[in-house]
Amino acid sequence: MKFKRHQKQSFIIDSANAFTSGRISKRDFLKKMGVAGVGISAYSAGMLGTSRSFFGNVAHAQENTTPEEVANFLREAGKPYAGATIRYTSEATPPTNVLNELKSEFTALTGINVEIEIVPLEQVLAKATQDVQGQLGTYDIYYLDQAWTSTFSPDTIDPLEYYDANPDLAMPNFDFEDFSKPLVEGICEYNGKWIGLPFDIPIFTMLYRADIFEKHGLEVPTDYEAFTKVAEFITEAEKENNIYGTGLQAKSGHYSLECDWTQAVWGHGGSIFGADKNFSGNDAEGVEGLEWYMNLLNSAPASSVTSTWDGQWQMGASGQVAMMQSWAELFPGWNADDSEVKGLWEVAKPLQGPASLRSRDNVGFGEIPNWGHQGGSSIALSRYSKNIEASWLFLQWACSKDIMTRCTLAGGFAPMRNSSYEDPRIIERKELRGAGTTRHLDTVKWTIDNAMASEPDLPIWAGVANNEIPTELGKLLTGQDYDGNAKKCMDQVAKLVDAVVDEAELG
Repeated sequence: MKFKRHQKQSFIIDSANAFTSGRISKRDFLKKMGVAGVGISAYSAGMLGTSRSFFGNVAHAQENTTPEEVANFLREAGKPYAGATIRYTSEATPPTNVLNELKSEFTALTGINVEIEIVPLEQVLAKATQDVQGQLGTYDIYYLDQAWTSTFSPDTIDPLEYYDANPDLAMPNFDFEDFSKPLVEGICEYNGKWIGLPFDIPIFTMLYRADIFEKHGLEVPTDYEAFTKVAEFITEAEKENNIYGTGLQAKSGHYSLECDWTQAVWGHGGSIFGADKNFSGNDAEGVEGLEWYMNLLNSAPASSVTSTWDGQWQMGASGQVAMMQSWAELFPGWNADDSEVKGLWEVAKPLQGPASLRSRDNVGFGEIPNWGHQGGSSIALSRYSKNIEASWLFLQWACSKDIMTRCTLAGGFAPMRNSSYEDPRIIERKELRGAGTTRHLDTVKWTIDNAMASEPDLPIWAGVANNEIPTELGKLLTGQDYDGNAKKCMDQVAKLVDAVVDEAELG
């Protein structure tokens, strides 16, 4: 289906509102977005219709530590805009939640009021699309899922260009070079220009219980074979204590299962698509990865097949499991002062090998096989804002070195800036075993810089990653179909996915 820009925007708005009101299913909504050529990263699509869980440190943001040079700049630059109100709509990402706590500091310095509206992701899309369609300027700052970067590129202001063109509004020491280059390239660049600033990056690492490993004299596994052996050993050795070797996010029909499966396929040398743009999860490497994953069910709680990342969180928080490969943002909350496992969990680099990664020349749709599955977002300045100058001041403040570091300290998520990892406030908490720990961040940074993986980039991907793939995988894992035959399941997935790709004329 071919759309003119205005028609496409109306179609997006109507579809999102229909999903919110329950008139169409999530499956239908994602299919419509695919037809419209609008991507939603599969990670974010997993949160459609709900709110993202916040697995933070359960710590409040630190006291105001705005550098005096920045504070003086904001006081002076903000004077002409005092009394203005700027609006920003977002899903409930960890940095958005913390920023909502801190925004009063910006208002105190500038006199500029800030309204942060937190809604489910499909409503973020609907509101932003409606705003750009009518060039309304209702929202001054947009939250953009990484899959929306190209769609909204005409409607945002390049922050690099705006910074250079408006020296009177340029925050001292803002330092664009300080933003992580892999995040800029993967999240907020389009056709060589910045659409916004990187804001959020959930990513896979290895998580393990140090006390269990020390008790049994175990080495932390670094590859998939060793992980299996350790998981089996712990499950047997700790069965009287009801502790399992690992826990999975393997709920049928949920994107969390697709995340686990994707990482298993990449880790065994496979990919989701081949260079011919056909589904390749049913080749030898893909099947081997799935079989490895299936075997883990023997060393995991039975609830794994009904659990998403929330369930994994509970497994780790309750002390029910000893290790997992999953989102690093699970880790800080296990160090909260009221946690049953406070200080017991540690973090390590994601599993690697023994297979070699499939090269990017041998995959399709921009897929990047690697060891650390990721999902990310940016925030951007609306071209239609009626308060561009005031909004630009807020955007700089929100993504400044100090605020990004403080958001990390309060929420535990990965910083977007390289300097945050070297900030004394981060370093002094590296040995902390409680709320506000930063023990995990060196490993997170290594993974971002060296092993960040990305799922395919095509409009229909969110649909199949949230429907066809995890639905068929769920049938296999729960014994509803396929008689335990991984190859048979993957062949069926290949038929379904290739049909969707062909229908969208993307093959």
